[in-house]
Amino acid sequence: MTKLKVGLRPLVSKINLPTVLKTAILPGESMERLFMATQAGEIFYLGDGCIKTFLDIRPQIIKLGATRGGYDERGLLGLAFHPDFSNNGLFYLHYSAAGTQGPGALSERFKPDSCHPETLHLKWMNRETHYDHIDTVEEWMLQTDSPPRKRRTLLNLRRPFFNHNGVNSLNFSPESGRLILTTGDGGAGYDPFNLSQDDLEIAGKIIEIDVNKSVSIPHLPAATRFDELPGLLQETLTVMAKGVRNIPGISFQALHHSYIKYAGNVGQDLAESIFSFVQYKPVPVSRLVQASRLNDTEKEEITNLGWRGWEGPIPASTIKDCSENPSLDENILAYYHEAVNLSTSRLQPLTWYFHRDSRPDKFEGTALTGVQPYMGRAIPHLSGSVVFTDLLRNQESQAPARGVIAYSRIRPDGGPNEYSVIEIDDPFGSQSAYFVSLGANSNQTRLFLGVYGSMKVTDCNQGMIYEIVSV
Repeated sequence: MTKLKVGLRPLVSKINLPTVLKTAILPGESMERLFMATQAGEIFYLGDGCIKTFLDIRPQIIKLGATRGGYDERGLLGLAFHPDFSNNGLFYLHYSAAGTQGPGALSERFKPDSCHPETLHLKWMNRETHYDHIDTVEEWMLQTDSPPRKRRTLLNLRRPFFNHNGVNSLNFSPESGRLILTTGDGGAGYDPFNLSQDDLEIAGKIIEIDVNKSVSIPHLPAATRFDELPGLLQETLTVMAKGVRNIPGISFQALHHSYIKYAGNVGQDLAESIFSFVQYKPVPVSRLVQASRLNDTEKEEITNLGWRGWEGPIPASTIKDCSENPSLDENILAYYHEAVNLSTSRLQPLTWYFHRDSRPDKFEGTALTGVQPYMGRAIPHLSGSVVFTDLLRNQESQAPARGVIAYSRIRPDGGPNEYSVIEIDDPFGSQSAYFVSLGANSNQTRLFLGVYGSMKVTDCNQGMIYEIVSV
């Protein structure tokens, strides 16, 4: 693939952790604005050469960074604008709600051990009391002469652990017109309760929500499974895919009369993966619930990204330490039977990269943070590609932290493809630069990069937004 170099044009500085970068046209305007949502709960937009506040829900966000040395994966996770936002003012939020902190689903750190089968088949017990927090998905409306207001709650999700809640988790499908929610497997590593493969679990899925159905349920209870939801709410949901570990959203690329869907799956210990698919069969949640109640053993064919049996292209494994010689550490299949059962039915990734890779033209990554197609002409060799970012390049030297940008392409035969690292004109100097988010405008002709100077959500105002440009 062609080696590319790009520049980073600064747009915004001194912003809190930018989790979502999107554009929209405000009601009464004709110009597309860049919107930036921060993990702390602020939403800004770039207009008339300055930063303006669109919404601030920081009091409604769970207290972030109080434990784990300031690192956190909760907060304001998703923002999506209704396709007719410029007329109806509707937009959607996904965030971790204040006042919902729980003790967590497990009291000890989890790691599967094939020598102790009981660790391979854990159940999430006492869900109403043993959980970490509650995420909420809400519909809001921008009003003419007053601040935006919440109209209704679409989902309240009880989450088992603090991590793997998804990020950039809301988007509208240009194909179905529905709101897409990506949930993540619930966290703790290795998906201890195998939520991602259970058809009735909300965790570990890509879900479509029909927001045009006017379902509004006051005091909506928190749920972990689809069969816990009220029947009217079940009727608004379909499952698009399962087998998700953690996912930085889903994006769409027009292809003739259909769309390529891109979804990245953050890896466990070995690999980060980008999936692409065109055809899929969304399965109504009401049908999944009915099949379960009737004990129907014939499972629905849901597009499956393969987790927890597979970590992208390879079976999920654990490492048995060899203390005398670490180079002889033994890799053991974490879930052998699941890997075998999913070997032919799972979706193969389009491309992937490893946490350890000595090839000179590749990189060693940490965590996938964004996947976006680019359809612009300003960077000619990148046009028609899918671009992705990684939080942090693993490196032996003590050089400042740096994220990575790379790209791949869809092959005519639909098979896996290689990727190529994109070189950048580095504007960061001696400062750390973690690449935390990747965004695009509505027609995917511009790409925006969110950068943060720290791994801690408690380190405020260390963020920058750049546009990726040609050099």
